[in-house]
Amino acid sequence: MSNLVPTEIIANKIFLIRGQKVMLSTDLATLYKVEVRALVQAVKRNIKRFPEDFMFQLSNDEFGNLKSQIVISSWGGARRAKPYAFTEQGVAMLSSVLNSERAIMVNISIMRVFSKLKQLALSHSELLRKVESLERKYGEHDRKIEVVFATLKQMLTLPKPKKTGKMGF
Repeated sequence: MSNLVPTEIIANKIFLIRGQKVMLSTDLATLYKVEVRALVQAVKRNIKRFPEDFMFQLSNDEFGNLKSQIVISSWGGARRAKPYAFTEQGVAMLSSVLNSERAIMVNISIMRVFSKLKQLALSHSELLRKVESLERKYGEHDRKIEVVFATLKQMLTLPKPKKTGKMGF
């Protein structure tokens, strides 16, 4: 039961919305093997546990952008409720309101993926910092080294998010 959901599946369900890494209620319900309605009801019964920085409902624009980006036609038309987005803390809180063995085990897997993502971001930042330090130290000595440093920096620099309303991870 320890590897209930593969890491890749969880990682592909994490989106960047409003500048936060989140998972959607529709995806979480699938992972927990519960109906979305049941998940949302459990949350609403315990709404004090889910402040805005733990959970929020997608706007119409966010929902439309997300549907067009991940091309999921099975989400249905306009009558379908907009999903909720849960931050890492919100996902962690779900284990306290969904009282099933599967929910606990899936939450553990999700927390591990969020942790790995943080570690990757930190190691990426550290590597970029080291390349910049080496560039300051050695970059002026040789044009070939400057090209190497420029290429490394380009590879390590994440593109700045555009404020187009689009989202994704």
